[in-house]
Amino acid sequence: MPYELQALIGPAELLAVAVAEVPAAHLSPLAQGLALIPATPAFLSALQLRGGVGASGGNAGFTWFPDGLGLRIAAWSKAGPIACVEADYFGGTGTQRAAVWSDGRLDLGPLTSGEFEPFPPEGSPISRALRRIGARVQGGCTDEFEAVGLPAHSSTARWVTPAG
Repeated sequence: MPYELQALIGPAELLAVAVAEVPAAHLSPLAQGLALIPATPAFLSALQLRGGVGASGGNAGFTWFPDGLGLRIAAWSKAGPIACVEADYFGGTGTQRAAVWSDGRLDLGPLTSGEFEPFPPEGSPISRALRRIGARVQGGCTDEFEAVGLPAHSSTARWVTPAG
């Protein structure tokens, strides 16, 4: 079964501010007081129009970043840490990338795991980013990825319109 995710993750109150600034954003709650903004085409397009050419603020290696997103994340992160994550898996193999902005700057990463590359002892890129923003393994979960509920949906779009 495929799994793909492109999203921003952070404290729910902080991301609510981002959603208020970018009406095309959709806030999906996660466990442990965190929330996720899926990087949908509408969200990315709204940021592209507001960011302007040359206003990227760095893309941390994420190819889907529109101009303006890096600066936006940096600004929002002055109020708390924000992780940017992506995962692309099919048949048990795939890639992950994660980075965390805090205090207006890139604070962790980008961390990358390539196809067929084992995770280091400290965990996957996404779990490490989640740990940096406060997520903890609990309730019999194997890692932070599972503990906050990221396996709930198999695609970025489903975080906006969950299947019944």
